[in-house]
This record gives sequence, structure tokens and C-alpha cells, in this order.
Amino acid sequence: MGEFLVDLFSLQGRTAVVTGATSGIGRAIAVALGRAGARVVALGRRDDALAAVVAELRDAGDDAEGFSCDLADRAQLRRAAERAAEPFGEPDILVTSAGVNLRPPFDDLTDDEWDLTMAVNLDAPFLLGRRYGPAMADRGWGRIINLASQQTIRAFGNSGAYGVSKAGVAALTRSQAEAWSKNGVCCNAIAPGFVRTPMTAAVFEDPRRAEALAARTMIGRNGELSDFAGAAVFLAGPAAAYVTGQTLFVDGGFSVT
Repeated sequence: MGEFLVDLFSLQGRTAVVTGATSGIGRAIAVALGRAGARVVALGRRDDALAAVVAELRDAGDDAEGFSCDLADRAQLRRAAERAAEPFGEPDILVTSAGVNLRPPFDDLTDDEWDLTMAVNLDAPFLLGRRYGPAMADRGWGRIINLASQQTIRAFGNSGAYGVSKAGVAALTRSQAEAWSKNGVCCNAIAPGFVRTPMTAAVFEDPRRAEALAARTMIGRNGELSDFAGAAVFLAGPAAAYVTGQTLFVDGGFSVT
């Protein structure tokens, strides 16, 4: 059984670049890919949080490096993209988990809020995919995993610019798949449900709100960070060789109720 599972899911010898790797789902995915054997390059804004996730990976025996970057700044993004390819070579796996969640009432949405949301949530995945995807295709193997949302498919709580950006992520994923899948680069998105992260801490402080959201799932609970490890390792590895252009909802059935 061991060799069978290795053939399906091992990321040994692969290199992954993960944005938003300093907290929440991005960090959970970065750690999971490291546990599966990948060398991990973490990108994030906070130096202390970057150091912490790199230390966690290295303490577990994984190869890891981290670089600070504000993804809303295209010049910084381009520099970080080049630096990320230096420690372990060009990446085989790209995970774009970084996001901003500015959701004022739509009437109050400013130009700056719109621009920042698009820059981080949609432009950065496009630019990083454009930087790494063609090289993956030239090598004949690659994986791109973008983070979508419930707002990818429906309005939900002042979805505003955030919802538009996440709908765009699904379309971007399909376009990436169309461009590169014939050369072995599988491009997919993960859409979480309502998950316990630093971004959702305020909701979880109100038990009634958290319970109401859990009741909307088929499984009967809200998501935890551990729920994303298996999905990410699957989509990043050999087992997903015939899966591309898809948005996988890891949400306990929230999206179909």
C-alpha cells in the first residue's frame, strides 16, 4: 500500500510557491505540501509570520524558504516571483491563497477598495501564473491551485468587489487550464466554505452566527484548516493528472444547500 500511495500523492522532488502562506488556509496548504515532500517557498507580507511558517516546515524536516511581498504592488510581486525561483529552482506547483476581503456595502465601495481587491485577489494569480505556467508547460508537468470562494458562484454578505474577484478566479483557472493542460499543467481552484481562520474570527466569537452557518452545511459543522490538507495535496500531485479547469468546493456541502 505504501508504494501505491507514494505514486499517487508524493510531492518528493517538487517545488511549491505558496502565496498567503503566513496564516489561514494558505499556511495550512504550505505545511501540507511540505509534509507531502515538496520544497516550499512561502510568500507573505509579515516577516515574523513568514519566519514562523518557514521554521515550522524546517523543524519537520522540510526544505523551506520565505520572502516578503505586497502582492498589490506589481513591482514587488515581480521581484518576489524571481526570488522565489532561486532557492530550489523554478516551481512545479503554484498556490495562490493570498487575498483581501474588503466588503463594504456596494454603494459605499470606493475606487481604491475595488483596485486593491482586484490587485491581490485576481491580478496577482494571473501575473504569477503567467510567470511560472509557461515554464511548467515547457517541462511537461505543473500544478496551479487558486483559492476561490463561495462568492465565486453566489452573492453572500456584501460580496461586492470580493465576489467579483473570486468569480474571476474561477474563470482565470479555466483559462490557465485551456492554455497549459495539454502540456501537463493541471490548473484548478479550491473554494472553501465558512472556515475558522483569523479573517473570520469575529464571526466565531458569536456562537449563534457560527452555529447558523454550520447548520447550512450538509455535514453540520464549519470548516477547519485541516480540511484543506488532503484537497491541496491531491490537486498538487500525480493523482490529479486528469483533473483540470475545475473548482473543487471544500465546504461540507454548503454550496449545494
